[in-house]
Amino acid sequence: MPLGLTLAPKVLASKTLTSWITPVAHWYANLAGYRRYGLKYDDLVIEEYEDVQKALNRLTPREQYDRAFRMKRASHASVLHNVLPKEEWTKPEEDVRFLSPLIREVEKEDKERAMWDTVYVSRK
Repeated sequence: MPLGLTLAPKVLASKTLTSWITPVAHWYANLAGYRRYGLKYDDLVIEEYEDVQKALNRLTPREQYDRAFRMKRASHASVLHNVLPKEEWTKPEEDVRFLSPLIREVEKEDKERAMWDTVYVSRK
């Protein structure tokens, strides 16, 4: 599953761009609404991709438990047509990417494996 191209390194390299875009990014993340259900951004990644499945298997048991708890709690709140109480919302500083680095690692390994599987050896 390709995560796509990102402009983040260029934005972070410029203090001016960072100061302009950061408030918009926070506003957009709050508008998305997943934090109101206690979810983190990486909880929303589609699980059906093989690379994501491999990355999920690499999570520590504690991270797997925490993710399952967040998903169950959010599902329960959704069924009740309610958001969680404000003190249970995910805070912006808690919303860290825990799965994306593992997905990138799996993709990198897959590319390397494909390269070695298709290497052509010639005799001199």
